[in-house]
Amino acid sequence: MKIGIICGSHREPSQSEKVARYLQQRVEAKKMDSWLFKLAGNPLPLWDEGIWNDDPDWTALLESLKKELAACDGFIVIAPEYHGQVPSGLKNFFLLFSRFELGHKPALIVGVSSSDGGSYPVAELRMSSYKNNRICYMPDHLILRHVESILNDNPMDNDESADSYFRERIDWTLDVLKGYARALKEMRQTTHVFHEKFRNGM
Repeated sequence: MKIGIICGSHREPSQSEKVARYLQQRVEAKKMDSWLFKLAGNPLPLWDEGIWNDDPDWTALLESLKKELAACDGFIVIAPEYHGQVPSGLKNFFLLFSRFELGHKPALIVGVSSSDGGSYPVAELRMSSYKNNRICYMPDHLILRHVESILNDNPMDNDESADSYFRERIDWTLDVLKGYARALKEMRQTTHVFHEKFRNGM
């Protein structure tokens, strides 16, 4: 089983990447493979219609990424809150990949906030990022608030109470993600999910 971790921050370094690295460690501790993709530096161009017309530049750029995504059984989508929104590079990511890479696979949303925020990106992703690529967001999500004070390698940098809570909650949520990944893999193998006539959501 393989979990893809999409780090949606444009910054480098970032607290979101710290979270991504921690989650990757925990995924692997639970006997799952992992693949981490960072959007820092926004390496993916903005979507244009050439992607629908087999433009060779798009094909060359996305071919290896599509293979990596298609090989994943589930995803973790890490979304810091920029001005109350999902980072633009992350929204662009969901325009570039299709049901063949993301479709009918479970995904855990992880909101990241330096303060008490983080809920708007969760709502935005649930509302508008799944329709045509058919990614399946879990009912549960994580919002890692005051992120500078949790999940640090040096215990002295952590708020002990918050840090222990989030580490425990993360482990439980990853177990749930693993269960969804196992169940939906069987569903994809036994159900006609890639119907050409109904390739887009309503």
